[in-house]
Amino acid sequence: MKNEHPLQIDTFLPYMRDVIRCEQSLHELNLMWRMIESSAKMNCPVEAKSILPTMAATREGFNRLEKELVTSLVHEKVANVLEAIGTKAQYVIDIVVRNLYERTADVGFLATDRELCAFVAGLHNHEDTIRHRLCAYRSKYTVYDEIMLLDTFGNVLVQLDENTPVEGSMDPLIAQTLASDTFVETFRATDLRPGKSQALIYSRRMLHPDNGAVVGVLCLCFGFEEELEGIFKTHRDPGERSNMLLLDGKNRVISSADPSWIPPGAVVPVNTDATPRLMVYAGREYLVRTFVSDGYQGYGGPRGWKGQVMIPVELAFSGEVRHTLATLDPAVAAGVLSHASAFSPPLFEIMTATETIRRVVWNGQVITAGQHGELQRLKTILEQISETGTRSNELFSQSIRDLYETVLESSLRNSEFVSHLLVDLLDRNLYERADDCRWWAVTPELRVALAGKGRPGDRVRRITDILTYINKLYTVYARIFVYDTQGNIIASTHATAGPSPTDSVIGLRLNASTLEHVLALRSEQDYHVTPFEATPLNGNVPTYIYHAAIRDPDDETRVVGGIGIVFDAAGEFSAMLQSGLANKADVTAFYVDRNGRIISSTDPTRSLGSTLDLAENVQQLKNGESLSSILVHDGQYAIMGCTASHGYREFKVSDGYRDDVLAVVFTRVGQVRSRETCAHTTTAALIENSTTTGNRREYATFYADGALFAIAAENVVEALPAAQLSRMSGGRRGCIGMLVPRTEGKVNHFVWVYDLGMVLIGKPSQVESSSQIIVLEHRDHTIGILVDALHAVPEFSQSEIMMSPFVKDLGGAMVSRLIKANSGRLLIQEINIQNLFSAATAPAETAELKIAA
Repeated sequence: MKNEHPLQIDTFLPYMRDVIRCEQSLHELNLMWRMIESSAKMNCPVEAKSILPTMAATREGFNRLEKELVTSLVHEKVANVLEAIGTKAQYVIDIVVRNLYERTADVGFLATDRELCAFVAGLHNHEDTIRHRLCAYRSKYTVYDEIMLLDTFGNVLVQLDENTPVEGSMDPLIAQTLASDTFVETFRATDLRPGKSQALIYSRRMLHPDNGAVVGVLCLCFGFEEELEGIFKTHRDPGERSNMLLLDGKNRVISSADPSWIPPGAVVPVNTDATPRLMVYAGREYLVRTFVSDGYQGYGGPRGWKGQVMIPVELAFSGEVRHTLATLDPAVAAGVLSHASAFSPPLFEIMTATETIRRVVWNGQVITAGQHGELQRLKTILEQISETGTRSNELFSQSIRDLYETVLESSLRNSEFVSHLLVDLLDRNLYERADDCRWWAVTPELRVALAGKGRPGDRVRRITDILTYINKLYTVYARIFVYDTQGNIIASTHATAGPSPTDSVIGLRLNASTLEHVLALRSEQDYHVTPFEATPLNGNVPTYIYHAAIRDPDDETRVVGGIGIVFDAAGEFSAMLQSGLANKADVTAFYVDRNGRIISSTDPTRSLGSTLDLAENVQQLKNGESLSSILVHDGQYAIMGCTASHGYREFKVSDGYRDDVLAVVFTRVGQVRSRETCAHTTTAALIENSTTTGNRREYATFYADGALFAIAAENVVEALPAAQLSRMSGGRRGCIGMLVPRTEGKVNHFVWVYDLGMVLIGKPSQVESSSQIIVLEHRDHTIGILVDALHAVPEFSQSEIMMSPFVKDLGGAMVSRLIKANSGRLLIQEINIQNLFSAATAPAETAELKIAA
């Protein structure tokens, strides 16, 4: 979000019903806190003196957090929508630019076709032959709806679209093309395409095959309407709540996913800097994201073109909620929720506030433990604090959960979309490779040379010159080579295969299986692709090689050799994955086959050819289907999105070729945490009121290492946030620092603090927002212990306490007794205060022995 455009909360709040409900509940609780504080001041000012400052601070903090929580909820919801529509807007323009880049290469190659140039130069008048050749080209490159050859005066010599005949043209693009030594890109209305309001044409001048004189113009007319329709159909949100657009340099709509909603020709507002503000079009307010392409292979696309997605604000925050967390394993859900504070810093303070409320009540209950008389009035206040604190905590927790659910569901949808985009990029790119190999196989010079016609001495040189020219235009290939009917490579670009000039691919022989498939291809429309595997033709790096048969120019049934094009899979697939991830550091992506074998990866720890573990439902995805889930990946909670490839146009759909690729995207949420670490963050253990009679004693209970522990309340001074710890070494096991004296409160001297996790089991505790330091007194000594979270201060009778059956040496055990709460259904471990202090205050060597015992 840009600082110069701060988020206007009141603008968006009316469209977020769940946030409005939360705001109302927060306001009610704020009034309750004020009433409790006033009641404490009036009814027991002396007894409540120690907690009034904390209550005041809590109430003030609550008032501030009320606003911050609402702001945070609105901010995250707006940010999620902007990110989601921004991803789609960027992909609209990126897909278009990548596609049009291929057109710039196509027109450059076809304009040098010797047979076409000879016809335009007037060296022969075989119009039907030329038309047949252009038809053959269009049958392979099906993205073109018209191909035209013109002379230097604009007269049409040959065209393919019989429905819109054109005799000649006065369009300025003809003169511009004749004067240029590169392609010319034109998008507008033109007399070359009558009946169309606008046409996208790639033109290039053609030269005389013998003297190099300029003799005419080739025009390739790209069927962009059909192309955009396919993009919108594939990538628009299924609920059709937003509209995808392609815009020109004047912000005018070129193409719209829903023309009845926003028609072509309309001028719309744009938002290229992602500002979180509403924009008005036709009297309706929208959230908008707009992207200009960064370019591909140095080509930036038509000047000013942009991808844009617009969603009405009244629809932006509605839609189906999947309740993702409820579907997860409880341990995974708890672990994912434990990272909730990381994605929105204001929430960290909100979560800390819930611990402050719990600590106020816990400390108050410790103060009143075993007390009677006037302090009973304070207990009543504490009960009110506890009840209101519980309501506040539940509201905060539910709000945080709802907000996190929103973020997670947005991330799940986005991961599916990104994976869908990645396989779409792959299929679109490889479609071009299948086209290229088939077209180059019908190059007349290659057919003549392989058929043994012409001068033998010039054959290899001429073939090599043709292949080199092609490879300069089409840089996605590591090598292009030609071979004879025995499979012997006779010519190749980048012929040197190793560090030595003698390491040449010339003379290498194709494997028998590949050669057999190529020789068996039935027509010039057929092709063969080798499996994705390492090959010496690509430096022993895995890739695909596309093959087509070269046929005798006088006998189409006779195969005289073949052409192979070695796709630069490592570089091209990596570029696709990186473009899809938009440089996000917490995201990794893979192309894999059905068995999880890695074809490409952005994860440096997983090499090409290694295996990515995939669940059965992922491996069995139908073509074009996507799914997403939250799982554990490489020790991290992660959001996984996956899509199975579905082909593009006829490629992998109706041309007989099958090679399923899955795109898998992982977005890291946070490090996996143990069940024990997350236990106290899920459902706090509720202690039922006991029906037993007899001598009763109050215990302060708390969590450590995921388990519930207790210490007699009379030994507890107070609890303080772990943030007050000054870390330093105390020379004893488990000693992690000290508490320094405070101007207010009960800690008025230095107190050493011990990590209870280290003391009990030798395992350091993870300090979280819920972590607390409990200050303890025993005889003349005071220490602090670091625990995971506070729990309660309940009463138990002597009959509910038993000796621990797990400890043989009671003299040194830290836990010697168990409390049977809830009629024995909940066991609470009682810390032996004597042994704890003995270990903490003894010399280091003795302490080690006692703790180990």
